[in-house]
Amino acid sequence: MTWMDEIKWNADGLIPAVAQDEASGAVLMLAWMNKEALANTLREGRACYYSRSRGRLWRKGETSGHFQEVRAARLDCDKDSILLIVRQEGAACHEGHFSCFHNLPPDGGGEWQTCGQAGERPAPALGFVLESLAALIAGRRREMPPGAYTTYLFEQGLDKILKKVGEESAEVIIAAKNRVPAELRYETADLFYHILVLLENEGVGLADIAAELMARRKK
Repeated sequence: MTWMDEIKWNADGLIPAVAQDEASGAVLMLAWMNKEALANTLREGRACYYSRSRGRLWRKGETSGHFQEVRAARLDCDKDSILLIVRQEGAACHEGHFSCFHNLPPDGGGEWQTCGQAGERPAPALGFVLESLAALIAGRRREMPPGAYTTYLFEQGLDKILKKVGEESAEVIIAAKNRVPAELRYETADLFYHILVLLENEGVGLADIAAELMARRKK
């Protein structure tokens, strides 16, 4: 028995496949795969689905150019559905929206509403950005490239890093008092960066912070 045989295909030999955007975390679409589509997807690194209406395989973006580069594929616990983590080129939806899931339920019995503009890409999720930046900072600490600001901070040590965290905290406070959103956004980003440097220096991961926050949320 191969791993393909372990998948619980439905009576038509299909499995539902959900595509999720790697950068924003947005759920993009739901489609179907048969064995050939899944094999093609994993071999080529681009999403290939099975069209139930046309009775044939179709590669996402074959006519529109809006391909999905597959970064990872995961089966659920029951092995009857699959999640694709993808890098979406252009729009996933045939109506031009970044995600097919762009319709909001009617408010007060009216018509369905559309969220966002056609083709609008959601901003990357903060958690994704922080994880990417933390990984970059960890790489800087391993490699210590000459001339990099992050290298300089690690070379100077804890006291220098703490000094910068303190300075950036003060800058955030000043920006908030000035009531200038752009300034607050800029200074907060600086603070986040220096906190990530501090966490890396002290061996504390973002997963540790997430666990702490979730533990507090349950209380």
